[in-house]
Amino acid sequence: MKWLIIALIILLIIIITIIWTKLTIILDFYHGNDNDHLKLEFKIWFGLIKYKKDIPLIKIDDNSPSIIYEDKTKKGKNEKTSKEEVKQVTENDIQRSLRNAKRLLEHVVGLHSIVKHFLTKVKVKKVEWHSVIGVGDAMYTGVLTGAIWALKGSIVGLISHYMKLKDMPRMTVTPYFQQTVNQTRFRCMFQFRIGQAMLAGIKLIKFWKGGRPHFETKQQSVLSKEHA
Repeated sequence: MKWLIIALIILLIIIITIIWTKLTIILDFYHGNDNDHLKLEFKIWFGLIKYKKDIPLIKIDDNSPSIIYEDKTKKGKNEKTSKEEVKQVTENDIQRSLRNAKRLLEHVVGLHSIVKHFLTKVKVKKVEWHSVIGVGDAMYTGVLTGAIWALKGSIVGLISHYMKLKDMPRMTVTPYFQQTVNQTRFRCMFQFRIGQAMLAGIKLIKFWKGGRPHFETKQQSVLSKEHA
């Protein structure tokens, strides 16, 4: 009986620790002409446990209307465990994801309010968004620079409306009037407690309606296309 109580106390401490643990997500995106790089980093306990996802190459396949990218995964504090592979996203993959998203939305009542309430708990820090733009014509470059500033302001406004923006974003738009340039770098940090995400998941289950939706897999999409 004594060991059972000790085990229950330890289990309770672990659950409380997980609930109150803050998850930090660092998003880093770079676009420079034909070179794209996306990096996602997940950290808890001040980086003691972290997981990195690198997508360094994003390009259009020359032989088909699809996107090819490299996927690099790193795990652990010292990032000793890593894996690299090349993946391809086709038009059918995108259509399948959209159909599955529609089916998910149809099965959750009040999804918008659940997501909106969760986003109010998310903290956004260290927003940096720097762009360099040029189209070879001074007038058009000036107009485009103003449009990009307006777009950035709108997006940051949406972020601050739905989430907790903790500090002033650092943004620049640098025009190049004599040459064609298209570069942008976006980096920010999202932070929330794991318990808050768990609560949102519980609410999704609570307001679930109907039976389990049938989500399409890649194999099912291929079979459906062959029989069509």
